Amino acid sequence: MSQITKKALEASLKKLLLKKPLNKITINDITEDCGINRMTFYYHFKDIYDLVEWVCIQDASEALDEKKTYETWEQGFVQIFFAVRENRPFIMNVYRCVSRERVEKYLAPLADELIRGVIEEKAQGMQVLEADKRFIAKVYGYVFVGLMLEWIGNDMKEDPVELVDRLALVIKGDVTSALERFRTDRRFG
Repeated sequence: MSQITKKALEASLKKLLLKKPLNKITINDITEDCGINRMTFYYHFKDIYDLVEWVCIQDASEALDEKKTYETWEQGFVQIFFAVRENRPFIMNVYRCVSRERVEKYLAPLADELIRGVIEEKAQGMQVLEADKRFIAKVYGYVFVGLMLEWIGNDMKEDPVELVDRLALVIKGDVTSALERFRTDRRFG
């Protein structure tokens, strides 16, 4: 029942975003639109921004669809771009009404989910500290989030496939190289 309620809140938010900016939408607007009371909203989310974050994570998780391996990360990233484009009114409204810091906060877990799978796969057989893996993921996350924000800011004009292909040319093999440099089983004194 909980997921059904959250999905209803998501649908109402997306519907309302077609009519007005995020900063003009109230919790009352959302709850009236989907026919639930305010307390039910607060049972699931602390505020509208919490709902927005949940929507972003859900949409991206669906878009990734298990494309979190070294062989499939490019497909996963392209699928995230297409999911963002598919939700253009929602994304553009959020992009215009929310601080860059908050948008980065929404996008970072999506990038992390994609990257962590690749890092774990490539780290097989290597002794690399978890903190170092997180650091590598964070660095790549900044790259992915930065590209995504620039693409959104440029009105989503660039072809996602071309963008990801260009990114792949830049970073191909770098995850493995970074992990090799962080290996604890091969460090010397």
